[in-house]
Amino acid sequence: MSTFADYKNPVTVDLFQLVYMSRITSAGLSGASTLNDIAAVSVKNNKTDNITGILCYGNGYFLQYVEGSEQALTNLKNRLLLDERHKDLEILDFSALVKRRFHAWTLRSITLERWMTTEPKLKALMPFKPQAWNRNEWQQFLDVLQDYYEEEAQMEDTDSQPIKYSTLGLTLTKVVGEHQAFFLIQAVLGLLIVLTLIWLMMS
Repeated sequence: MSTFADYKNPVTVDLFQLVYMSRITSAGLSGASTLNDIAAVSVKNNKTDNITGILCYGNGYFLQYVEGSEQALTNLKNRLLLDERHKDLEILDFSALVKRRFHAWTLRSITLERWMTTEPKLKALMPFKPQAWNRNEWQQFLDVLQDYYEEEAQMEDTDSQPIKYSTLGLTLTKVVGEHQAFFLIQAVLGLLIVLTLIWLMMS
């Protein structure tokens, strides 16, 4: 059983880490507040279960690192497998851990798109496509995030809150912008089909 002194500095006997990646589904993309919803519920549940970690999203992919008791992470994994907002879940690591990386982040949500990233070490791993990384690269990625966490911890900006903007909205705006000619053609074709049907019905 896990024991801890307090929330900000937990001392855990049974400590494990879970790292996985997955892809967002059409159901996830259809909700403009998907990431906000995930973060809001996760922060609440993770406080109860003494789970800490980080959730990253970019280019349609999720990468999550969480730490806590083996039972708490197993329960979380089982819930994740039933979540229709993502698919193709792949466990990268589920193993014992000596100490927490992010002991004061119930769940920090960050978005990693090329145009949003200024950190040089993170830029080297852009575009954010964790399915193409090897083991060393996702570990390197977590090391960079841990450095970021420690910088924020020094400023006492540690506990996370749900993100306040619609990342999926930004993503969809970019996609539409890059493929606006395609969408315009589809719209025109759709209108022609409707007009044809109306003409047939009236003739």
